[in-house]
Order: sequence, then C-alpha cells, then structure tokens
Amino acid sequence: MHCTCHLTRRRLLTGAAALPLATLPACDRASVLVSEAEAARMGAEAWERIRAETPESDDRAFRETVQGLSTRLIETAGGMPSDWDVVAFDSDQVNAFALPGGRIGVFRGLYDLAQSPDQLAAVIGHEIGHLQADHARERMGNARAQNALQRVVAFFLRQSDIEFDEEIMAALGLGLRYGLALPYGRQQELEADRLGLTLMRDAGFQPQAAVQLWEGMQAAQPNRPPEFLATHPAPQARIRELREMIEA
Repeated sequence: MHCTCHLTRRRLLTGAAALPLATLPACDRASVLVSEAEAARMGAEAWERIRAETPESDDRAFRETVQGLSTRLIETAGGMPSDWDVVAFDSDQVNAFALPGGRIGVFRGLYDLAQSPDQLAAVIGHEIGHLQADHARERMGNARAQNALQRVVAFFLRQSDIEFDEEIMAALGLGLRYGLALPYGRQQELEADRLGLTLMRDAGFQPQAAVQLWEGMQAAQPNRPPEFLATHPAPQARIRELREMIEA
C-alpha cells in the first residue's frame, strides 16, 4: 500500500529540534570522541592563550592564598601539587576555570568577592571536581557529536527537495543548544559542586562556605539570564542544591 505523507513546516521544524535528543550519544559517553591526549593538548593551547592575554596578579596575598588552598585541596584529592598549574589572574571577572592537564585559573574579582578562605576553597574545590569528573573532555566530545550530526542532517536536506532546509537547520541548532548542551552543562556544574563539597570537607574546610559564597554571588550579580538559558544553574537553584548536598 502506498502512503503519501505531507510534511508541514511545523512538523519539519519540530522534528529537527527534537532529533538531537534521540540521536546523539549519551552525555556520559561523549568523552570517548576525544582522547585524553587530545584533550590535554587542547587544554594546553587554551591555557597558553589565556596566559598571553590575561596578566598574572602581582598581589602576593592573592597568589599565596590561591596556591595554599590549591595545594591543600589537591593533596587531599590524592594529587601532586607540582603536577598542577594554578594561576591567580589579574582580572575583575568574578570567575574561575579549569582546563585538562591540571590547570586552574582564579580571577581577582572572585578573590575580592570571597569573604573567607573557605569560600575561595569552595570554588577551587569545584574546579578540581570538574577535572576529576573529566567534564572538559565530555564537553569536547559532546560538541564534536553535535557538529557531526548537523553536518549529516545538512547533507540529507541538500539531497532532498525540501523547501525549508535553512529554517530546519536553524531549528536544529536551537534544539541542540537548549535541549541538550545547556542542561548538560548544568548537570556537570552540580556534579562538580558535589565533588567539591566532599573535597572541602575532607580537607578540613567548612562546606557551608559554598552556600555563603553563592549568596554573595547572587547579591553581586542580580541580573542573570533565566536558568533555562544558562549553562550554570540559577543562583537560587544552586544554593538550594548545595544545602541539600550538605545536609545529606
């Protein structure tokens, strides 16, 4: 029996936006698309670019605080501080980051916001948690999978007589970003929070300082995008999750 299906614009766009969720590899396996050696190489290249563009702080107290806290946390995690590269950057950004290969950067803006060593340790512990969980490599593999899927869909659209091919590709991009990439980022952030809290506790820091830091972060940055459009959980949600982790 012959069946003729009529694909409307709405059905095409809806299908394209939903496609990534059904076809991309599971997030916890995305790292297999990028080897550890490749991730380390990419991390080293990004680290060199950041160091070339952002000066290291000349504030001795800032540098020594970051180094002291990092050493304590890395040793607690079973690592060798000499194998890590931790830098205090002279930037107003209220942020820190981690890159494959044991590289952590802490910005002056975050140091100024933190009201105690324990609060700063909460962030450094969180960044170590990202590296323990191999999140950077997972994100690299996830991005590679997304790009591959978009290329495959674009090929088949070009081979078909479909009127709305450009609109479908646009919808596919939105589906990938808001349906997978952003929630995946939020899931990683909460996992790093969980690992960081455990590391803080084991190193003798007060886990409650993580809640206090995010309360200060929320007060300092009240105009944040909705959680749906952010890679990180909204401060209110993160504070709630942190409290539940601490009480568990």
